[in-house]
Amino acid sequence: MNQDFLNPIKESVIADLVHQSSLCLGKKIRLHSQQEGFPSLENVKIAILGVQEDRSSVKNTGCGENLHLIRKKLYGLFPGEWNIEIADLGNILKGNTVADTYFATSEIITDLLKENIIPIIIGGGQEITYVNYRAYDSLEQTVNIAAVDSRFDLGHLDDELSSQSYLSKIIMQEPNNLFNYSNVGYQTYFNSQEEIQLLDNLFFDAHRLGTSKELENIEPVFRNADIVSIDIGAVKQSEAPANNNASPNGFYGEEVCAISRYAGLSDKVSSFGIYEYNSALDSNQQTAHLIAQMIWHFIEGVSFRVKDYPFSGKENYQKFTVLLEDDDPLIFYKSNKSGRWWIEIKIVSDNKYKRHALIPCNYSDYTDATKQIIPEKWFKAMNKMV
Repeated sequence: MNQDFLNPIKESVIADLVHQSSLCLGKKIRLHSQQEGFPSLENVKIAILGVQEDRSSVKNTGCGENLHLIRKKLYGLFPGEWNIEIADLGNILKGNTVADTYFATSEIITDLLKENIIPIIIGGGQEITYVNYRAYDSLEQTVNIAAVDSRFDLGHLDDELSSQSYLSKIIMQEPNNLFNYSNVGYQTYFNSQEEIQLLDNLFFDAHRLGTSKELENIEPVFRNADIVSIDIGAVKQSEAPANNNASPNGFYGEEVCAISRYAGLSDKVSSFGIYEYNSALDSNQQTAHLIAQMIWHFIEGVSFRVKDYPFSGKENYQKFTVLLEDDDPLIFYKSNKSGRWWIEIKIVSDNKYKRHALIPCNYSDYTDATKQIIPEKWFKAMNKMV
């Protein structure tokens, strides 16, 4: 890993730990400090990474600054019954150009992924999601993205990469390793009908805010994701004011923390980012505190992963076959470990999409199938296989 890309954690944050309890999270994390240098990554499962880049964030300049405020709140929390090693690698500073920052960020994330370390990315505009996605290129696998956002951020094909145009770059630019994109919490009045129709035509998933607040319905979205990207502007402005594009409507703090825990619980999620935090707009560091709690919940989820699909053999599942009147049977699996459900997608063995052979679903999808109602997620996955 090129440590030259990374700046140590602010000394005032390290100094503040002196006054904290010996049991607090900040005393358990391996810290990149000026005095101690870069930490060992041996046996580390999760690495926190700050990105101080705001030049491509639309109408939210300043979203890469003062990330130490999040760290101070996070370090003061107490860990749960976790048995995982965590490191904080510090921040990637602004490069001479935006492209320099993106290159450094992608290189660091790629190195972490190759070591099976989950990066938690804080700071910067949400276009860092594109940079995160490009970091998977060297892994030579298809990728699923779940974005918690009130907007799709499609932009136009000829737009420069920005926080409101990154999705079109992911969809259109080569190499194209995207298998599925899911949006959680979009608000219709922020997205044109043409954009909503485009996502449907691409067989992607989009869940309106009202539906997404029924949290059990969206849990499979995160179980199926490799990358989870959260725009803090998806949270109600009264709950998280530190975003210039925040809205009166959105998720409550406890809801976005539950979403973060779902992301952590997913055996598939290998990177997690929270973007668009603008400290200049933060009231009493309320948003910094919320982001710290979101990170806490994500780590909590990772610590309780049960290693079912794709790590467990089918002998650890109950198999359910649903006969359809006019089509082949649908095959469902229920994990003996977690009670979670999957639906099987039949593909040939040499298909590049073979890692998507089981699609996460809910029990309600199984009961719908018994009523001859084919789950929409099965239909969309099958169409993407063609």
